Amino acid sequence: MALLSNFGGVAVFASMMITLLVHLPYQVISTSRTASTVEGFLGGLCASSVHIHGYKCQEFQVSTDDGYILSVQRIPPHRSSSVVGSDGPKTSRPSPPVLLQHGLLVDGMTWLLNSPGQSLAFILADSGFDVWISNIRGTRFSRRHVTLNANINPEFWDWTWDDLIMNDLPAVINFIFKQTGQKLHYVGHSLGTLMALASFSSGNEKQVVDKVKSAALLSPIAYLSHMTTAFGVVAARSFVGEITTMFGLAEFNPKGEPVAIFIKAICAQPGVDCYDLLTELTGKNCCLNSTVVDLFLNTEPQPTSTKNLVHLAQTVRDGRLAKYDYGNANFNLEHYGNVKPPAYDLTRIPRDLPIFLSYGGRDALSDVKDMEALLDDLKNHDIDKLHVQYIKDYAHVDFIMGLTANDLVYNQIIKFFNNQQ
Repeated sequence: MALLSNFGGVAVFASMMITLLVHLPYQVISTSRTASTVEGFLGGLCASSVHIHGYKCQEFQVSTDDGYILSVQRIPPHRSSSVVGSDGPKTSRPSPPVLLQHGLLVDGMTWLLNSPGQSLAFILADSGFDVWISNIRGTRFSRRHVTLNANINPEFWDWTWDDLIMNDLPAVINFIFKQTGQKLHYVGHSLGTLMALASFSSGNEKQVVDKVKSAALLSPIAYLSHMTTAFGVVAARSFVGEITTMFGLAEFNPKGEPVAIFIKAICAQPGVDCYDLLTELTGKNCCLNSTVVDLFLNTEPQPTSTKNLVHLAQTVRDGRLAKYDYGNANFNLEHYGNVKPPAYDLTRIPRDLPIFLSYGGRDALSDVKDMEALLDDLKNHDIDKLHVQYIKDYAHVDFIMGLTANDLVYNQIIKFFNNQQ
């Protein structure tokens, strides 16, 4: 067990992130990288997952300020959006845009796995919304850069969720704003909620907040101090800074051999059930379809940067939401002008920004106690602008793959969005 003694909770935390939405046993994880991460999806998300259901779909490439080229899909409204005028007849109006932002180690496919009547992207399109799907850097359709090669240059993977907040999210939001001429509604799940919350608090109004009409955050992730998983406890006590030098891996590819070795070592530990990691890591999801889970396992998980996982582990360990800690006072001083990384102050989120929060009583990642800390940050929010939904039986994955999510969550989101028009 030298492997575990060297990396301790780092490996555990990394494996937890890999299996964030997966109950995949380590024996079936690939031990070699495929020639192409988009094999079988050469037509992109539109061809593989949208057109086959009879919906229109467009593929776009969006460039970030630091040179990454992101894949973005657009599903136009499946029916016209209309309003009733003062004289009675219905008149058409521009369809409101909605951006869907996925979580960690997955991509935009997660919004399309269920049937059209159960997948949020299709449900929104059927309800008259102009749906946009983002795929963050490093995922299968967003592995391009103006100068760097994801398979050759380690520099391609030199980023954390700080960079997603500063570059990916503003690039996509500005692109949608230019295409539609409208402010957009935002839906995030898990890491997608962290990106939004941190961005909204950063005083980045011109780039993000001024172009967002409202935000719906599912299984919000801000604080991670109370995760009810053994993996989370170990990760919180671990020293994560050394992974960048000891691990020597820039890309964290869940289907690659180094990660498979880590998972194998972890699964050999007493009490670790690698055949039911979905429940152990995300909580007991109430409402998943086994067929959809199998489909998920055929398409995910997706790569991320090792540095990104280190940053998330720091959030667990330190109990604060802050920028990446370089593990050295001089390095931090060089980057931030301070020996400690600056914190994201969520109390700075504009009080009048309409926010819908939905969280579950069985969620082991977005724990109720951590949600209470987030709600405390928002205690001065305008009372009519903050809507909170608590679903006692829901865990982390139910919000995006649950068979009852349409009735319990998505209908509420649509109602919330419509009230902001």
